Amino acid sequence: MRTWQVRDVMTTDVASVREGTAYREIVDVLTDRRVTAAPVVDGDRRVLGVVSEADLMYKVELSGQPRERRIVPDRHRREARAKAGATLAADLMTAPPVTVAPDATLVEAARRMDSRGVKRLPVVDDLGRLVGIVTRGDLLKVHLRPDADIRRDVVDEVLRRTLGVRDGVVDVAVHGGVVTLTGQLERWSTVRLALRLTRQVSGVVEVVDALGYAVDDAPHSALRLGGGMPAGIA
Repeated sequence: MRTWQVRDVMTTDVASVREGTAYREIVDVLTDRRVTAAPVVDGDRRVLGVVSEADLMYKVELSGQPRERRIVPDRHRREARAKAGATLAADLMTAPPVTVAPDATLVEAARRMDSRGVKRLPVVDDLGRLVGIVTRGDLLKVHLRPDADIRRDVVDEVLRRTLGVRDGVVDVAVHGGVVTLTGQLERWSTVRLALRLTRQVSGVVEVVDALGYAVDDAPHSALRLGGGMPAGIA
């Protein structure tokens, strides 16, 4: 079963700037390309950092303000002051960059964005060279997959190929990315596996369990935690 990867949703025509790009030119690039950030690259297209609107806004926010006299200014204020006085991408960018590989899964990319508190990830090859960029909006594209494509993956990859379930044993209905599985399988463990694998299919929003089973091979702990009952048991 093929899982969608970053390369499936990333943008390859990336707006980028060089280390020596001036402040005004960076603003022009972001405005002209209608983006909120751009990777900073060297002559070999290796990503050195990312410069965003947030980095540029310090010059607006702190323009004309006198320096605060603090014995030990906090790190954020020091960085803000430095960027407010910077004029080149090398001094404005946030570095080191948080990047992702093109063969990373969408789940991996989403978790990296969340853990590092970023809204976008430059996509780099094995040498650190820029090959694309992926945003949170790009990651959501997987949920635009047609229901028919999702159903085909569930039937062909999960039921037939992985679990060896005969056609007609389980009915698969997909509406708006929500998959409903209806039918009777041999074992409780097979039902659990079918549900878990279906949730992993790209584009699935939720899985509705309407499956029964003939043989209860569930551990007692699973039953206590709400595992289903065999078909025919009230």
